[in-house]
Amino acid sequence: MLDFSKATFVKSATMLSQRPEKLFPEICFVGKSNVGKSSLINALTAHKKLAYTSSKPGYTKLLNYYLIDDQFYLVDAPGYGYTISGSKHLDNFASMMEDYFFNDNLKAVIFLVDSRHKLSKDDLSFFDFIKENDIPFVLVTTKIDKLNQSEKAKMQKNVKEIFGDISYFPVSINNKTSIEKLKERIVNLALG
Repeated sequence: MLDFSKATFVKSATMLSQRPEKLFPEICFVGKSNVGKSSLINALTAHKKLAYTSSKPGYTKLLNYYLIDDQFYLVDAPGYGYTISGSKHLDNFASMMEDYFFNDNLKAVIFLVDSRHKLSKDDLSFFDFIKENDIPFVLVTTKIDKLNQSEKAKMQKNVKEIFGDISYFPVSINNKTSIEKLKERIVNLALG
C-alpha cells in the first residue's frame, strides 16, 4: 500500500515551467483562500508542518509540490478570493494557473469548498471552468466537524443544488475515516 507519510516537499513554483524536473502524476488542491488546502495535505500525510498553514487568507502564493512515496505529487495551489489585506487576487491565481490546468501530468483537481458557507462567486467560476474544460475533479467539503446535524443537511442540499448527484467527500482533518477514504480516491486518480 502506498505510504502517504513518505511525503517530502520538493519545491515551490510560480508557473508550470518551473515545476520539478522529475515528472510524476499530479493531484492539485484548489479552493478559495483559507478553505483548508494546506491543512488537508498535512492530515493526508500525517505531517503537522509539511505544508505551512496560516489563519490568514492568502498565505500560499506559489504552487507547492509534495512528493508522495516517490509515486506522485500533491500540489498545493494558491487560494483564490481575498487576502488578509482585503485585496482580491483571483487575477493573480488565474495568470499563475493558466497553463497548469492543461498539463498532461495533472490527473485531477481536489476542489475544496468550506462546508460552513454557500459557494462564493469565485467558487462557482472555478467550477464552471473545470466543467467546461473537462478537468477531472473531486469535490471535498472541508471543516465538516464544525457543523451540527441540521447544518450538515443544509450543506448536503446546497451541494446537490449546485453540483447535482455527484459523490463528494465531507472531510474533517480530525476524522481519520474521512481522510482514509480521500486517500484511496487520490491514489486511484493518480495511479489508476
